[in-house]
This record gives sequence, C-alpha cells and structure tokens, in this order.
Amino acid sequence: MSAIKQRVELPCISNKENMTEKEKMLAGLPYNAQDEILYKERRNTKRLLRQLNISEYLVTKTAKSIIKQLIPHAQKNLYIEPPFHCDYGYNIYCGENVYFNVNCVLLDCCRIEIGNNVMFGPNVQIYTATHPLGFKERMEYELAKPITIGDHCWIGGNTTICPGVTIGRGSVIGAGSVVNKDIPENSLAVGNPAKVIKQLNGDSAIG
Repeated sequence: MSAIKQRVELPCISNKENMTEKEKMLAGLPYNAQDEILYKERRNTKRLLRQLNISEYLVTKTAKSIIKQLIPHAQKNLYIEPPFHCDYGYNIYCGENVYFNVNCVLLDCCRIEIGNNVMFGPNVQIYTATHPLGFKERMEYELAKPITIGDHCWIGGNTTICPGVTIGRGSVIGAGSVVNKDIPENSLAVGNPAKVIKQLNGDSAIG
C-alpha cells in the first residue's frame, strides 16, 4: 500500500433509485441501516468479534486467522490487541505494520483507509458513521463519510476521529483529542477540537 496523499473520493452517483442500501452506505448517501443485507453482515462480523474478543483474546494463530476474515483488505503485519470492535470489517483498508492497542472501535460504515506503519493507542474511536440533525430524519436513515490516515501516523489513546477526516502522513495526535477537521502532514495536533501545535520534522522528529 503506497503512502496516502489525499482523501478517498466518493463516486459520482447518477441513479440513486436503483442502488441497494449497501451501495448507498458506501457512497456516503442516506441509507437504511436496518436493511436485511447490512443487518446480516453486521451479525457475521459480531460472530467473528466474539471469537476474537472472548474465545481467543490472546494473539494466537487462530486469532490471526479470525483477523484475516474480519479485515480482508489488510496487508501483512496487522496486529490487534483484543478486545476490538468494528461494524463490518471489509471497509477497513490497512497498509503494512498497523498496530491497534486494546479497546479500539472502528465504525466502518464507509471506507477507513490506514497507511503503513501506523500505531493506535488504547480506546481510539474512529467513526465514519453520522446522523441527520433533525430527529425525524434521524429515525429513518443514517450517513457515513470516509476517513483517511496517512503513513507513519501515531494516534494517541482515547482519541476520537470524526467522519470525513483526513490525517496527513507522519502526524501525531495527542491522547484524548477529538479530530473533527483535517490534519496536515507532519503535524502534532492535540485537544478538543484537535489543533496543530507543532510541525514535525518528518522522519527525524524526536520528542
């Protein structure tokens, strides 16, 4: 997987009426999350998560096999410390050497693209899912926006990454931050909302 240079673009939609709910979800359009196909896919994901988080819990050969089924679009050396949670799994795209510490949650209703050599601290939350502000619409449908995290990023523990965000290559997000806007490459960003407080010197930045 090459370095990520720009956010994932949503496809051009010309005929929404003939789209399935899954196609709408992946395209960032309003969709019915209770659709039968989507419901079955989430159930299947939960079965795999139950095996990973309860039956195995340790990173064993069986756990690695479960992770391959759970996240099929991952390169080598994806390391997950259980417990872990995601909605579908197939919308998570990981480069080489990606590490998730315990209790990470990825709501992957839309594509989550993660570059090479990326580390996630404990309790990181990555949300592509969002909802209309009006309560009537919120009862009928939801939305999702893709998230992109570039190569060589470090996401501190208890960070929340909101829908539609891109975090540039080489950036570090301080623990407890809420990232609701794009973060440029080689930046140290902290806080709620996360703000850039320092530019990092690429590969040579220490401390």
